[in-house]
Amino acid sequence: MGDLRSSGPDHTIDICGKVCPHTLVLTKRALGSLDSGKVLKVICDHQPAAEDTIPSYCRRQGFEFESVKVREGLWEIYIRKP
Repeated sequence: MGDLRSSGPDHTIDICGKVCPHTLVLTKRALGSLDSGKVLKVICDHQPAAEDTIPSYCRRQGFEFESVKVREGLWEIYIRKP
């Protein structure tokens, strides 16, 4: 999974200040606009979304993902659309 971050994103969304379910809705919408194989970078400051909601969605959908805690209270989530 480590190659997602190093390869760089094709699109980035900043959902800081948003809470569930908006974090997942915005992430799904952004993924929907990407072509297969492209990587989405999600910048997030909502812990439940970063550590549970978005990763759980990715696992259920079979998306490759990598979640990186940048600093306390801020995550970068990289998701490859299959």
